[in-house]
Amino acid sequence: MFDPELDLSIERFMRATPEKVWQAWTTPMLLEQWWVPHPSRCRVIELELRAGGAFRTEYSDGEGPFAPHLDACFLLVEPGRRLIFSDALTAGFRPAEKPFITADFHFEPAPGGTTYRAHVMHKSPDDRDRHVELGFFDGWTTVTEQLAALVETAAN
Repeated sequence: MFDPELDLSIERFMRATPEKVWQAWTTPMLLEQWWVPHPSRCRVIELELRAGGAFRTEYSDGEGPFAPHLDACFLLVEPGRRLIFSDALTAGFRPAEKPFITADFHFEPAPGGTTYRAHVMHKSPDDRDRHVELGFFDGWTTVTEQLAALVETAAN
């Protein structure tokens, strides 16, 4: 359930099937193409699509060296429908040192495509506000648009 004091969300219709959107989310080579705003680059280190599985990525700002970006754990994996991960845990449900978000992604069939929804939860209003200050809306909207461009091109 969405709590406006703690949560942020992005929603977009994509002209591609939920399976295509899922594939772009769960195939490392495809995820690397859209997971961070261009011209930055992403490298998928681990993507274990199961509850307790690792989700680790690295980030490079343009041509610079890669550095840690995300070290999270999948909580729920429903192929073609839903993914939930949290950086409050690392692989194997091990507690993380500095939790920040839990993210819940829905891939819902809609006439002519998919309604894609990202619901990002925070432990406190301060963390939510910090995420907004860090550029949540610009960044997450950009990567959602990059995802849409990838899957809509692949759908044609």
